[in-house]
Amino acid sequence: MSEPATILIAGPTASGKSALALALAEKLGGVIINADSMQVYRDLRIITARPSPAEERQAPHRLYGRIDAAENYSVGRWCTDAAATLATTKRYGRAAIVVGGTGLYFKALTQGIAAVPPVPAEVREAVRARLAAEGVAALHGELKRHDPVAAARLMPGDRSRITRALEVVLATGRSLLEWHAENRPAGLDAARAAKIFLAPERETLHRRIDERFEAMMAAGAMEEVHALAQRGLDPALPAMKAHGVPWLIRHFADEITLAEAIEGGKRDTRQYTKRQATWFRNQLPEFAWVAPDNALAAVEAQLRQLAD
Repeated sequence: MSEPATILIAGPTASGKSALALALAEKLGGVIINADSMQVYRDLRIITARPSPAEERQAPHRLYGRIDAAENYSVGRWCTDAAATLATTKRYGRAAIVVGGTGLYFKALTQGIAAVPPVPAEVREAVRARLAAEGVAALHGELKRHDPVAAARLMPGDRSRITRALEVVLATGRSLLEWHAENRPAGLDAARAAKIFLAPERETLHRRIDERFEAMMAAGAMEEVHALAQRGLDPALPAMKAHGVPWLIRHFADEITLAEAIEGGKRDTRQYTKRQATWFRNQLPEFAWVAPDNALAAVEAQLRQLAD
């Protein structure tokens, strides 16, 4: 018995990923697994263009709308959840269709997550200079302020480990312990998966972005964002940065007009799609770039090659 198919569908916002995933899920009896970092938040169904309840009834959808907007959902947490979902999907003999526009999710899933990102030379040199000038006790005291859990686990005289922990938290804003907890291998063998990146013509994509934003506004996005704003959450949280959210919140504060907020949301989305395309081209060149109209045939062709 052949192994159930694994299909990775990436692409810019509004490129037709969800529709393709749904068509494949219905054709193959598959499960759709979210790889969009904003569609994980339950507070933001409309403004993130999450699949509708009707679409969710057409095929199983996983990892959508599960996380409260007050949480900072990391790549590492997504990898853990995605790996468990993929294992369950495979166990039941169903095709797994991973779809979204978050490049880091796909890269972590197919390549794993490195233990710690490189520390910039200027940060490393500054910490080492302070170690030489002030001694390890001063660095341990600063580590206590930035990362008390890590500091408590280290001996006050452990020069190398204290220096390393302080470098990492100053460079990344996160504890070395968090990075180590997220270190993990790839969640799937990318060589055994179909991989495509939807690449519409730029003018077509921009038109679809504008049309979709207008449709989201008509469907209640303004009310959805207003309810989120009423929660008084930290503006630095990921959910508070979803395209359109900061602009609409500024409108609610009477800083800008509604028309300005809508145009700002559209413009941010258009600019983001350009960055998405550049990132995928450089970081995940193994994804085949295809026009949306040819995407279904391209996926089926890759699946046939994998089956041979």
